[in-house]
Amino acid sequence: MMPFKTENTEALTPREIVKELDKYIIGQGNAKRAVAIALRNRWRRRQVEEPLREEIVPKNIIMIGSTGVGKTEIARRLAKLAQAPFIKVEASKFTEVGYVGRDVESMIRDLVENAVRLVRAEEAEKVKTKANIATEERILDLLLPPPPTKPKNDNSFNLFDVNANEDDEQVEKVEDNSQQEQESYLRTKEKFREKLRAGKLDEREVTIKTQQNAMPSMEIFGAGGMEEISMHIKDMMSNIVPSKSHKRKMKIKDAFEYLAKEETAKLIDHDKVQILAIERAENSGIIFLDELDKIAGREGGHGPDVSREGVQRDILPIVEGSTVSTKYGQVKTDHILFIAAGAFHISKPSDLIPELQGRFPIRVELDTLTKEDFVRILTEPENSLTLQYRELLNTEDVTIEFTPESIERIAEISAQVNTSAENIGARRLHTVLERLLDEVLFEGPDIGPTTIKITAEYVDQRLQDVLQNEDLSKYIL
Repeated sequence: MMPFKTENTEALTPREIVKELDKYIIGQGNAKRAVAIALRNRWRRRQVEEPLREEIVPKNIIMIGSTGVGKTEIARRLAKLAQAPFIKVEASKFTEVGYVGRDVESMIRDLVENAVRLVRAEEAEKVKTKANIATEERILDLLLPPPPTKPKNDNSFNLFDVNANEDDEQVEKVEDNSQQEQESYLRTKEKFREKLRAGKLDEREVTIKTQQNAMPSMEIFGAGGMEEISMHIKDMMSNIVPSKSHKRKMKIKDAFEYLAKEETAKLIDHDKVQILAIERAENSGIIFLDELDKIAGREGGHGPDVSREGVQRDILPIVEGSTVSTKYGQVKTDHILFIAAGAFHISKPSDLIPELQGRFPIRVELDTLTKEDFVRILTEPENSLTLQYRELLNTEDVTIEFTPESIERIAEISAQVNTSAENIGARRLHTVLERLLDEVLFEGPDIGPTTIKITAEYVDQRLQDVLQNEDLSKYIL
């Protein structure tokens, strides 16, 4: 079976991938370069003939940098760009006291669930037109039930029936009336169809049948290593207890959405979805393993170090390549790309066990963000923070305008607080902007329509009291 191919990945060179990432992430050129090469290598691997293709494994990456410098965002945007299944997992989840953390294989099951959602959405898009047509017919039948079909009379010829001709004439009249009734129904139906498509019937109510599981929902918790068993128990119970239907009144616009999902589910080949999802997870999946530094601990350690080393050894076979059982089938992890990240302030990558180090051959260090970086983050990305706040307040007829001087001042304050307090990178901008615009966000519904210009003086006025009190700035900003 040929591996799943994604058009976007095939179309983009490493340079183009970096260019796309630049739209959302400022700086961090080395990290972008590393992930761009890793993504392109997947396309290159698909061009290699078997059996060599199976031997080419992804070169996993460790990103080293403090919080808020863009590690997670780079991995998430990369996955979105490649239309690949992606999950983020904190390594510390597996290091709970007494080792009751999650089963490490759960990351693969989560990845496959993500792949199933992606493929199902793509398959749903392919049948969307057919599903909408079928839904439209169901809505029209609810609004205008079709006329009852009349049973056909027995028109067998009877040589001794003196009234045969009269009966034939009667049958013809009935058929004519029935045909006229059908034509009238079809004309009326087409008029309703036009109104439905124009949205003129959206607020009218119809009664539809909805399915509901007769068994009350329950959550089954499994200990480490028991997640798969609890997953199968839940599936088995849902199959044993049949779902029951009941009638609900809905507005047509809501009923259309509900029925469209039903029709889409009927048209999708769910076996095909599962096969493609497993294929996609195996060949295009990306797992972002955060907080790797939290499990760095070597042999001969005491206390929590023993647990950390145990977690490393549990993660090792997944990264090396193994087969994990999921409810959709067996999944091989040999070609899943793992991107690990951590601050590594206290520990360092060399504190990981040698076997795990060897599975992450690429190391990139991310730069600490400066005031200049903050200025660019506030203005350059397509989804910049200043744009987000402008659009949010536009919904209240409040227009805010940031002057270049105010942007400089916000960036300067954020960098200053990061230096004097904990360095949380670009996340500091969220805190500072929320504090800065607190009054406008609160009073927005009452003061619109209006325009507010955010100047350097406005920034100082709103934040000066907090900045002057160092303890308060640490607490609030």
